[in-house]
Amino acid sequence: MLIALDKPMNRLSQFTDEGRWSGLSGLGLPNGVYAAGRLDRDSEGLLLLTDDGRLQARITSGAFAKTYLVQVEGVIDAPALAALREGVRLKDGPTKPAEAEAIAPPDLWPRDPPVRVRKTVPDSWLRLSIREGRNRQVRRMCAHVGFPCLRLVRWQIGPVPLGDLAPGAWRDVTGAI
Repeated sequence: MLIALDKPMNRLSQFTDEGRWSGLSGLGLPNGVYAAGRLDRDSEGLLLLTDDGRLQARITSGAFAKTYLVQVEGVIDAPALAALREGVRLKDGPTKPAEAEAIAPPDLWPRDPPVRVRKTVPDSWLRLSIREGRNRQVRRMCAHVGFPCLRLVRWQIGPVPLGDLAPGAWRDVTGAI
């Protein structure tokens, strides 16, 4: 079984609650599935869950690109996009080259809590695809090129898109990978 979930902001990618943060247990997911990878508490979007250990290992191995829609502080520029495409050197070593492009603001659900708005600092959006999964990697990559991340939404993993799922909703995508 393979489940696509739109993980809401401020939820953990585990079933158990931890302190003030809720896990996935209240979302009505089928028994016996577990997350194939993680999505930070303050990130939103596609999280795949499965009951198949081999499939879970394949999804987390880097075999599939993970695509994110990223709202950043400032107007993303060509040099920053080029650096992301080449790979950047983070404290834990160089990243693999990413696919990166500036995009128009996507039509997404409102975030709760909303992204802070600063009248004197513009923001912009990019689509970023990576084949790694280091801790807070996308946020660190964007900050490294001078554009701190304001909102991070995982949009696709391999051939599985988030689609029109609402935060907290899920669908069975068994056979998609």
